[in-house]
Amino acid sequence: MSNMLFDNSLDVAPSGFKAGHITMNLNSGLEAANMLDEMMQLTAQTLTSMEVSDNYKVIKELGRGKYGQVILVIHRQRGTPMALKLLPKMHTKKQNFLYEYCVALTLSAHTNIIGMFGIAFESAEHYGFLYEAALQRDLISIIKPREGVPEQAGKQCTKQLVSALEFIHSRGLVYRDVKPENVLLFGRDCQRIKLTDFGLTRPRGTMLKLVSGIIPYTAPELSNTRNGEGMPIDFALDSWAFGVLLFCLMTGYFPWEKTLPSDPFFEDYVVWQETGSSEDLSRHWKKLTAESMDMLSKLMALNPSERSPVNKALKYLDSPWRVDNWRAIEGLD
Repeated sequence: MSNMLFDNSLDVAPSGFKAGHITMNLNSGLEAANMLDEMMQLTAQTLTSMEVSDNYKVIKELGRGKYGQVILVIHRQRGTPMALKLLPKMHTKKQNFLYEYCVALTLSAHTNIIGMFGIAFESAEHYGFLYEAALQRDLISIIKPREGVPEQAGKQCTKQLVSALEFIHSRGLVYRDVKPENVLLFGRDCQRIKLTDFGLTRPRGTMLKLVSGIIPYTAPELSNTRNGEGMPIDFALDSWAFGVLLFCLMTGYFPWEKTLPSDPFFEDYVVWQETGSSEDLSRHWKKLTAESMDMLSKLMALNPSERSPVNKALKYLDSPWRVDNWRAIEGLD
């Protein structure tokens, strides 16, 4: 279940975002943008210069991506394990680093969002900040192909993700990166999970002019964003991606590869949404109950203005999500 990330280099971080200032096209995210602007200016003034080895012992690499790496370190004096995100200066604008750090710090008070230590610095070659180390795995590591996760674990995960996303939205922000790789596990069977990675998070109303790479989580309205005017982002983007994630939890599959007419699985979904006929949906949908299909169809409504907010998933927690013979349908019995 691999996927691609949106390309930050092509993402219009809040419209007019330069020289430490954020301007908004819609008033709905203006308060969040102004708060982040102030935090970024203060952080820039107090940013420490040091080398990683000055204060931390490197243990191992936890992950690596296009824009940087995460390593497990231990504070030399306190012995505290921490996760250190390093972004190479060669490929990272200082303002983008400050932005991601300040967003993560702003949201870290929530129990289902990764905790921050409030430490940001620059070295000769990197920008870095430290956060809570997740020594267990991420959600993608426990999603079994063809099976997903146990239903109770999926529902436990759903409750916590809804809480985290609602908190993000209450701050006037759109997360924009809902996917299993960004859900860290802090207990067995999703007893406790935390969201991480806020590099794509933006104030609601930020104008997005171009998206690089259409992935399963990309809402269809973004797949059509190719004109110069762009579109203001909204919470509905997170609802769509959340619906895709829930489908993965329940089935062990993506519902489609990309939200484009060229993808036959997505086109079958469009037919279902527009006509109500589910006959052409792939067999993976046959494993789902009427209740869970109703939940997904509302979270992933084609029209973003009709899309359910993420908290509407909570009303389906007491209903079964998979039919009794789902294993036979999948050929697992």
